[in-house]
Amino acid sequence: MEMKLKYRGRVINGQEVEFIQALIDEHPEASRRRLSAMLCEHWDWVQPNGQLRDMVCRSMMLELHRAGHIELPPVRCRPPNNVIAHHRPKAVAVGTEPLRTTLAQLQPLEIRQVRATKEEPLFGALVEAHHYLGYTQPVGEHLKYLVWAKDRPIACLAWSSAPRHLGPRDRFIGWSVEARRQNIRFLAYNTRFLILPWVKVPNLASHLLGSMAKRLPADWERIYGHPVYYLETFIDPGRFRGTCYRAANWNCLGLTLGLGKDARSKKPNRSRKEILGYPLNPRFRPLLCELA
Repeated sequence: MEMKLKYRGRVINGQEVEFIQALIDEHPEASRRRLSAMLCEHWDWVQPNGQLRDMVCRSMMLELHRAGHIELPPVRCRPPNNVIAHHRPKAVAVGTEPLRTTLAQLQPLEIRQVRATKEEPLFGALVEAHHYLGYTQPVGEHLKYLVWAKDRPIACLAWSSAPRHLGPRDRFIGWSVEARRQNIRFLAYNTRFLILPWVKVPNLASHLLGSMAKRLPADWERIYGHPVYYLETFIDPGRFRGTCYRAANWNCLGLTLGLGKDARSKKPNRSRKEILGYPLNPRFRPLLCELA
């Protein structure tokens, strides 16, 4: 019986495992990283934006190595873990004079996508200093936004790849396990939303959520090569009511189980969060349930 393995939705048969080992044997001087890139090129294994799926491929090869199916070359260097070695953003001085006005008088607002721009350090500094969760460097697909009014930053929003498993969300969408695996990339998760504490403008938060719902899909497709059809976030009900999300027509779908992604049991190890979602497309269900 032919061997078949599955990793992150890709089925790998015995012939492909033999091809990987032959690739390794033919390039004895190549590093694990270089071998991964070469394999992606041979398989045309790319992200929607055309970039190689290098990290996923490298993880797959490591799993095959650990299972004894292939023999990888020894590790040549161990670069620092960017998450572990991450330094807190440096404080940045900004004007903190109270800003109390109406939304109409505050206009016009400017929303800038600041990831990989000179304003990204300002975003990190403001979130670190004024958001109760502080700043954490996102991994995977993500975008960061600064909102400006009258030449002053007034708000920060961060979006990233969505969590893979959320029972209430998955039941609301109605997708299968395979559809979720294929289409999870079409969701964006609001990881941070900060109105700076000296800004007191009624309805500003819900207005920004509405503006982001219009802005984010185009930015995401331009940068990552694929659209997003659905937004989601978590609210800690012990701290917040999520009023601005509800005012912006986000739906409350239920509660998380209180388990971290690396939980080893079904016993809650953190507070349970409310799951809120917002469809960006009226056809979000058929789009997210469609199989390639």
